[in-house]
Amino acid sequence: MSGINDGRIVVITGAGRGIGREYALEFARQGAKVVVNDLGSAPDGSGASAGPAGEVVEQIRALGGEAVVNGDDVSSEAGAANLIRTAIDTFGGLDVLINNAGILRDRMIASMSVQDWDDVIRVHLRGTFLPTRCAVDYWRTESKAGRTRNARLINTSSSSGLFGNVGQANYGAAKGGIATFTLIAAKELGRYGVTANAIYPGAVSRLTENIIPGAGQGDHPMDAHYIAPVVAWLGSPESHEVTGRLFGLRGNRITIAEGWIDGPSADNQTRWTPADLGPVMKDLLARARDNVDFTAGKS
Repeated sequence: MSGINDGRIVVITGAGRGIGREYALEFARQGAKVVVNDLGSAPDGSGASAGPAGEVVEQIRALGGEAVVNGDDVSSEAGAANLIRTAIDTFGGLDVLINNAGILRDRMIASMSVQDWDDVIRVHLRGTFLPTRCAVDYWRTESKAGRTRNARLINTSSSSGLFGNVGQANYGAAKGGIATFTLIAAKELGRYGVTANAIYPGAVSRLTENIIPGAGQGDHPMDAHYIAPVVAWLGSPESHEVTGRLFGLRGNRITIAEGWIDGPSADNQTRWTPADLGPVMKDLLARARDNVDFTAGKS
């Protein structure tokens, strides 16, 4: 197989099922060599199985592609390091890292346990940072040695992280953090030949297949295979001028999030007096645009 990612070496976390699986298959179709990482856990993070990742690798090999299983926990330092080392030792390098692993522990804030908070933040946010840090160590070393790779970092945010969603304070906080992390990575990594972008997918995943009507029953407009080509393009050499962007993907629709902007402002010649702020704040709020609603901001 060959395509726009011919010969590129790609690591995808959470690639055993759902969205990550579709990414792995599409990159393979486009000629990439793929490290399929997945713990094989349940949507809430419990349990583990090598089966899902192994099945994806078998599918890729049946298509004539090259792939290898990795079952490391990307939220651990040793696991993240071994994941990146797997790509380097098996295929000879690393060109693309896609951070996609995640779990859900949806609760209202009043009933969310500390464990629910910590586990979701750990898997999503720490599980994005650690593989990225290991990949950057490799890319920086290659750059300093005069072997700069045309590399890509692609992270996974969410509409919940950008616009907010009731019952997902932990998940939304993690995904909002990933969005900001991506913007900072884009500023830092360009010197090493690395671009950094994120997506906020509106697609059926293993985390959402039970709550999206009609999902898993044949072709569905939110099936993940619709968004995989865009991610494959972002991982290709063709996207070398694109960095620091967040892409909303839903079916065949592509949206670019434009991020926070400074809105109306007010200045004072001296320190504000709390008693005088009422009219000032009322005027500012009247001139400010409403926050984007979660349902309106879905992509």
